[in-house]
Parts: sequence; structure tokens; C-alpha cells
Amino acid sequence: MQQCLIDFVSREAMISKYILRQLSAIVLCAVLASCTPEAELDLNIQPLEIVAPRPDIYADFALTADLSDLTDNQKQMIGLLIDASQIMDDLYWRQSYGDDYKTWLESITDTDTRRFAELNYGPWDHLEDDKPFMEGFGAKPLGANFYPTDMSKEEFEEAYLPGKNGHYSLIRRDEEGRLKLIPYHVAYAGELKAVADLLREAAKLADSNDFGNYMKLRAAALISDEYQVSDMFWMDVWDNDIDVVIGPIETYEDALFGYRASYESYVLVKDLEWSDRLSRFVNFLPVLQEGLPVPDEYKWETPGTDLDLNAYDVVYYAGASNAAGKAIAINLPNDEAVQRARGTRRLQLKNAMRAKFDKIVEPIADVLIDELQRSHVSFDAFFANTMFHEVAHGLGIKNTIDGRGTVREALLDMSSSIEESKADVLGLYMIIELHKAGELGGINLRDYYVTFMAGVFHSIRFGVSSAHGKANMLQFNFFQDQGAFVRDAESGRYRIDFDRMETAMVNLSRLLLTLQGNGDYEGVVELIESHGIIKPQLQDDLDRLTQANIPVDIIFQQGKVELGIE
Repeated sequence: MQQCLIDFVSREAMISKYILRQLSAIVLCAVLASCTPEAELDLNIQPLEIVAPRPDIYADFALTADLSDLTDNQKQMIGLLIDASQIMDDLYWRQSYGDDYKTWLESITDTDTRRFAELNYGPWDHLEDDKPFMEGFGAKPLGANFYPTDMSKEEFEEAYLPGKNGHYSLIRRDEEGRLKLIPYHVAYAGELKAVADLLREAAKLADSNDFGNYMKLRAAALISDEYQVSDMFWMDVWDNDIDVVIGPIETYEDALFGYRASYESYVLVKDLEWSDRLSRFVNFLPVLQEGLPVPDEYKWETPGTDLDLNAYDVVYYAGASNAAGKAIAINLPNDEAVQRARGTRRLQLKNAMRAKFDKIVEPIADVLIDELQRSHVSFDAFFANTMFHEVAHGLGIKNTIDGRGTVREALLDMSSSIEESKADVLGLYMIIELHKAGELGGINLRDYYVTFMAGVFHSIRFGVSSAHGKANMLQFNFFQDQGAFVRDAESGRYRIDFDRMETAMVNLSRLLLTLQGNGDYEGVVELIESHGIIKPQLQDDLDRLTQANIPVDIIFQQGKVELGIE
């Protein structure tokens, strides 16, 4: 799963927030005497805390790659894939903010504010708990633009709408005010046809027949909302130097239920040298699954090993992947049936990863990591921690142990944060076990530990509206409570207690895997409410990073011009 955004509130808090918004809208309607039962209520009238636009929290980075070994057809194909990605960007805008986003953007006269709106795909700061940064806007709707803004969770749950829990439909009201489904391929028919046509044109230029056929299948999926066949086929595409991840994929934007998927795209160029280094690790998954520190019923599923673990340079981000915090690795497909049958593909975005390490993680370490341990922060360890995070998504189980359905269905809006935390801690578990087996070369195990802690500080700054931010806050507090992360009061720097680190990892792994297997929504909420918070001392330390002008994330200068294929 990618690094994306969901709202950090419990089920009860969500309901309360929506009730408050509805009451505010009803009062406003009474005052204005202009609302009808059929009218769509504007619930973004009363602002919450307004924060200042802050485009300077992002460091610029030019997305480039060495295309010298590519054929002219491959370069032309990349151009077509970028054109298709730009349409995905438009569709994500409409899902996140609304169909009138272009008019709204043009109305913003302040340069910094408009730029920040473009980075956040709306007037809410993704990395500041989705707080509005413009007057006239309140809290971001938990359901984004997937649902009517006047719809409550209860109304949705009580409505008879076959397929209402699906990933690829909008919820709207009919002429009588009743809820109805509109499939994506109907709501966005013209745009999706244009994307499908571009993919078919790109397929004609592919040197790899399998990749060409995949793009044709993906084109068919976009105009039908039937993605499983193309996902399955993608797992067999191995001989392509170019790749594209495109479609409605992650469900983080739907913070109301976690059902609806957002449009996004990545255009990728394979790094053959780095990919060769990674390919051998997938064979260890079954053995690592057996060794998980939980009873057998929580690890009965067998992770697939027929999967892709490769490194890429990403040359274009669009849509949900380009909003605020940027992913540096991808773990797909999300379809649990595909995962059980074939596993997943783990795509490491090496150039974006290097940008974050150089511009953010190393400067964070200079401020917050104990000077005696600072030398243990390295790019190789950062790359490995990120890679094994993605691989670790395949560990554990996808279905609850009592047969109630998938873990994602049971944990609803909490599923993403717990899954990201599980992947972080089980990635560390994989590193420890592989290091013990002598499979990781000469890197010191302490490098992984200290770099892991530096990475936690980086992700915490994404805030509570980010699945990764919540996951890392949970980990930070848990590891600190267990004595694995230790703060020196005099220097204000942190160090790893190496003796306690592995114990803390095992304890958190056991807890997260058990919560997932049980589908224990209430237990997850309790854990996040107790550990997924930024305490005052940590906030003071994070403020030091801001005072040192260390970026929170990166933004891209990207496109055909940057690649020299205009």
C-alpha cells in the first residue's frame, strides 16, 4: 500500500463530527431560508482552525532518469503514459475536491496559497491533519467527494444499495433525494475512454509483448471497472523496462469508510542493476511467515513468492500518488484474491527514495539522533528498511480468523494505519531474521535500527491525517514505552537501546498481527488512541526540525521537458 492519507479518528468520533457538520448546515439553512430537501448542503461554511499556507515545507526535486538505453519507441511510449497520467490527475482532483476545481484554483489570487492548494489538491493541509488553510472552509469531508456531503454513516449503512461497499462507484442522490450508485466508468466515461485510447496507442510501441497486452487489458479495465484480470496479468509481466501503475487504486482518501478508490498513476523506468540485487529475497517469505511470533491461526495463509521485487526510477507521479507526502515504494495489487493467489509486486522508487534521504532523513538525523549513533544512518539501510516494509505487507493474513471476511473489511477506516504499522515492524523483523541468517551482506544491524528511528521521525511529520504518520506515531510511542527509543534530556537527542530493540519489535508484531487476525476494531481504536498521538516532548523536538528549515516532504519538477522527450 502506498503512503497516502486517511483521517485519524475513531468510528464514534467520525459520527460525532458528521452530526456536528449536519447541525451547522441545518442552522445555516434556517437562517438563509434557501435550502430545500433536495439541495446539497454546503458543510464547509464554518471554518475550524485556519493554518497558514506553507509551500516551503516541500523540497524541490527534478524527476529524471537515464533513458539513453531506451529505444525511440520506448521514449515515445513514456510520453503517452504521461499524457494518460495527467488525465488521472484531473480525476483525482474531482474525487478529492470537486468537479469545479479549475474555476476555484483560478479564483485564488495569492501565489503561495494557490501553489499550496495545488500541492494538496484542495484547501486542506494534508500534512497538518487536513486543517483548512483558506478562509471559508471547515473540516475536510471524511468522504471527500465520493459521497453526498449531507449523508450520514447511518443513512449509508441503512440504505439498500447492492455493491455499495465497492471500490469503484460514487454515491449520489437521485431526484427524490435517495442514495444511488454511479459507477466510475459511467461518471467519468469520457475521460476514461481517452486514457484507454492512450494506453492502446502506447501498447503498439511496447518492446515487450506482455507489457503491451497488459496495457490493453488495463485500458479495458478502466472503461469497465473490472480490474482483477489486468491485475492478475500484471503479475506475469517481467521483461519490460518501462512500467505504469494507473487506475483507481488506494482507498485512503475515503476516510469515512475506506471503500472508495482514488485515481492515480506512476510512470516507471526499471533500474536493472539494483533490481538484480533484490530478486532473491522473495524466496524467504514462506519461512519468515512460519516464524512470525503468533499462534498458527494468525499465520495460516501462505504468502506468494511468484512476485516482482525490483527497483525503478519514477519519472511521473499523478493523482493520489502526487498529493502531499510522496510514496517511495509501491506494494500492489491490493486485491486480496490476487495477493493470495500470486502475491504482490514490490516496486522500490530509488530516485525518489534518494531524494528523501538526502534532503530530509539525513538532516533529521543531524538534529535528533545521538552523536555516537549518527554514523549508523545510511542510505543502504534506508533503502532496505523501505524495501522490506513493502515485502512485509505480504506477511500475516488477509482474512480474519473467525471467517467474518477480510481484515480490511473488519477494520474499516482503521485498517490502513494498522497495516502500515504492521509492515514497518515486520519489515524490521525480516531484516533481523535475514541478518541472523547471513543474507544481508556486511551492513551492521545497528545501521538498520538507527536508520529505522530516523525514518520514524520523518514519517511522524506527515501528521495524523496520514496512514503512515499514524503508524509511525504508534511505533514511536510503543518503542519508547518499551525502552528501545531513549531520549537524552540534556542533548535532546535520541538513541537506540540495542538490547531492547528486538524485544520491542517482537511485542509490537504480536500485538498488531493479533488485532488484524481478530478483526478487532475496538482494540485497534484503543491502541491508536493511546499510542497514535504526538506527546508534548516529541512535538517540541519536531518543532526543532521546523526551526532548522528541514523539509517535511518533496515536490517534483516532472514531465516530458525534464526527461528530454518533448
